[in-house]
Amino acid sequence: MSRITWSRLVRSTAALALLAPLAFASGSAGAATIRAACSGIGVELELCRTATEVWAAKTGNTVELVPVPSEGSARLAWLQKMLDAKSDKIDVVQLDVVQVGSLRDHLLDLKPYSKGVEKQHFAGMVANGTVGDKLIAMPWFIDAGLLFYRKDLLEKYQQDLPKTWEQLTKVAEHIQRAERAAGQKELWGYVWQGRAYEGLTCDALEWLSSFGGGTLVDETGKVTLGGTAAVNALTTAVSWVGTISPPEVLTFSEEESRRVFQNGHAVFMRNWPYAWALAEAADSPIKGKVGIAILPKGSGDAARHASTLGGQQLAASKYSKNPALAADLLLYLTSAEVQKQRAVKASYNPTLNDLYRDPDVKASNPYLGALMRSFFATVARPSSATGSKYNDVSAEFFTTVHEALERRIKPEEAVSRIESKLQQLQRAGW
Repeated sequence: MSRITWSRLVRSTAALALLAPLAFASGSAGAATIRAACSGIGVELELCRTATEVWAAKTGNTVELVPVPSEGSARLAWLQKMLDAKSDKIDVVQLDVVQVGSLRDHLLDLKPYSKGVEKQHFAGMVANGTVGDKLIAMPWFIDAGLLFYRKDLLEKYQQDLPKTWEQLTKVAEHIQRAERAAGQKELWGYVWQGRAYEGLTCDALEWLSSFGGGTLVDETGKVTLGGTAAVNALTTAVSWVGTISPPEVLTFSEEESRRVFQNGHAVFMRNWPYAWALAEAADSPIKGKVGIAILPKGSGDAARHASTLGGQQLAASKYSKNPALAADLLLYLTSAEVQKQRAVKASYNPTLNDLYRDPDVKASNPYLGALMRSFFATVARPSSATGSKYNDVSAEFFTTVHEALERRIKPEEAVSRIESKLQQLQRAGW
């Protein structure tokens, strides 16, 4: 299977820093430049470059990739600044599923251009990009949090794949201790996303839900956080820091945790599916040694497996000088042709049902079974229920959780503070 190497990615990223046009068909009368903002996480920038080159060659237009912050919260702030100013310097934007609602007033209605193609995508993802009778975002890929593990180390130490967080903690401690005694001093048991940002909201929401401690806010807008289960969930996570997780995990986003795991310095990792293709790349130190499973569940009567639903969508700016071309590029990037390439080359999960039966996609993504099980255990961030207040909800949540992880406040105080703040926001109106 074709793999994208890191050296190629570095070369591509360096070229993009110059903001050079990616493709142009010479001699095309009236050709336009379409500017697209794609994420730079993992190999996304490389895949976006390749696909936009194809579209540019087909249409005779130029595509320019605009570098944006890779971290979701920072990227949203950047996009809000651009769109609030009604800038025409950006045409196509990549958005997290929880960002579409907050930018909806700035996004182009795609229905006049889509010709109903959205009906081929997962209904939930289409619904996330629909406001009233307007289609303001198209599905790009769908995600769910997964547990990555070193299957060679579990086999070496005759450890079963953990089904609960308690079991994961014990297995991680056992292997970490044994490997360090054997000379692997840099090995840690578990890495995840601990920085105070949206990624921590995703991780912590999984902890809470897996213990039966609530989902922050339910679909009716009611606050659902509190009680012993929520405290136990947070207490468990706090116990990892400095024991099976490095103290630096509190500065980790997706890429920092992936690099630690991919360099062979962790037994377990929580991350999104994109990390699979990189772990299995030809130059990966852990190629052939990685397994994927559903995230563990907590303890207690209400315990369950829980995986935060994620994904990305593409939208077009209302302020584009070339709305029809922006829509055309967007629809090409979300087409079956491009989604299949992304699934085969880099494990990005299609939003088109039919691609899950495609033999090439199935052959290149052996984790699809675990992913589908994760889809059945998903927990959604409350962006729909809280509307424009979602950013406030998430920021309050991840900031307070981070303070608890730093041991600046007790888990009990953190849960109480989050619950109180969410109720205050609720009273002010979602």
